[in-house]
Amino acid sequence: MLLFEPLYYGDRVRVVNPAGDVGVCTLWSQVESAAKVLAAAGVDLAPGASRVAVIANLYGNGLPQLLRNLLWNPQIAHIVVLGKNLSGSREWLLDFFEHGLEEVEFLGARAFRIRTSNRMIDGDVRPEHFPRPPRFTVLGELSSPATVDGLREFFATLPPPDPNPPARVAPPPLQEPEVRWFPSEPRAHTIVRQTPLEAWKELIFRLMRFGHRNKVAKRGAAGQHLEEERIELQNVKVIVEAPGEETAEELARHGFSLEHFEAYQRRILDPARPADLGYTYGNRLRGYFHRGGETVDSLEIAGRRLRQNPESRHAYISLWDNSRDLPEGTRCPCFVSAFFRRFEGRLTLTATFRSHNATDAWLENVYGLIAVQRHVAGLAEMEPGPLTVISHSISVDTAALDRARRVAEEKTSDDVFDPATGKWEPRFDPNGNFAVTMDLSAGELIVEHTYKGMVIHHYRGKTAEELERQLARDCALSEISHALYLGREIARKESQLKAALRSK
Repeated sequence: MLLFEPLYYGDRVRVVNPAGDVGVCTLWSQVESAAKVLAAAGVDLAPGASRVAVIANLYGNGLPQLLRNLLWNPQIAHIVVLGKNLSGSREWLLDFFEHGLEEVEFLGARAFRIRTSNRMIDGDVRPEHFPRPPRFTVLGELSSPATVDGLREFFATLPPPDPNPPARVAPPPLQEPEVRWFPSEPRAHTIVRQTPLEAWKELIFRLMRFGHRNKVAKRGAAGQHLEEERIELQNVKVIVEAPGEETAEELARHGFSLEHFEAYQRRILDPARPADLGYTYGNRLRGYFHRGGETVDSLEIAGRRLRQNPESRHAYISLWDNSRDLPEGTRCPCFVSAFFRRFEGRLTLTATFRSHNATDAWLENVYGLIAVQRHVAGLAEMEPGPLTVISHSISVDTAALDRARRVAEEKTSDDVFDPATGKWEPRFDPNGNFAVTMDLSAGELIVEHTYKGMVIHHYRGKTAEELERQLARDCALSEISHALYLGREIARKESQLKAALRSK
């Protein structure tokens, strides 16, 4: 005789009679609540006599474990499904056996999906692996009288147990899928760092972790159209808060040359275009466009405009020429626009690139933008401020994968080293700081929102969940590490508050 043995979640299931042949799946409803409904329906739950072997939940992520438990326990011939179906887990279970799996791509890797659903699952356990699939009886929620009636009818008409159930099947172990990238919104990455090199390293990390494998069109030497696979993100925004040159030693450690970057800075301000080049950024900025027979030096005009009217929002420069670049589609600038704006007393620059090579070109371009920003700031008689780079399509090509992978693997923490203390500290959250206290008389938790030493707002709630909702509503935090830290602090204070209230 086979006895029920859970391979997974043995501490979370209620075994009634190990020799039983019926499983009760309660979906999201509590197991004990379901047991009470079974008892109210007159179902025998005696450990030595009941037909019920086990009562267990099925949340969305527990399906692979449930299937493996069923493979290992083929004597479970009947499954009653009841309770709250909050995630669609009921349909996933039924559709697995009725419709089977189909092979799909999942995060760039081979995976399987339950047909007629969007539920992804490993393909190591499939319907055909079951010598005798269980028979399902689907009832409603626990509070429904029809559920009680359905239970009575099911057990009243239940056929005798099979004296010769199939043999156990040892299921393959659960393994993490070998995905090629991790899920994110690939058009919503924003990076804020102090220096260009810090920003570049975080950019490479994001691309290697979250970048999708896409095809990009290239033109071959003979003019033919080619396709090349890239690791790509869209509309990545990088803010460099203190744009300036790093030391030659720092750059050399990552394969860059300060001397090369300084030469690039000189070229990007040069309006002349060599005859053997289709375009240069310096030429597009300062020598390409004409008006009334005069050359338009966009940087000089932007600087003069801002000097005359520091609050102007007309210092916007386009490097893209619709009349030439769009029809021809070759030898077109990647750097397509620059917007200068005085903000908080300093001149900021937002530069937009239609496409970007992340490993080699991005940092070089940033150094060029530093020179452009500094030049316009001098003309406008302003101090340079933060630099923002928006890349509509930014990618790592296959030839640079090893280098990019090494850079990404160097990241071990999101904390920042503080030279003053010699310690690693959580990254500064520009949204401010938070302190958690208690108000025992009101039985409430208090979160003080402070900024530059001043308390600017109070959040109050009796539970951590209440505070969570308030903080999320206000978008009060901007750094993941800060949010995790504050969550721990609120949970710790909630525990202290409960203990203090019990002792009163």
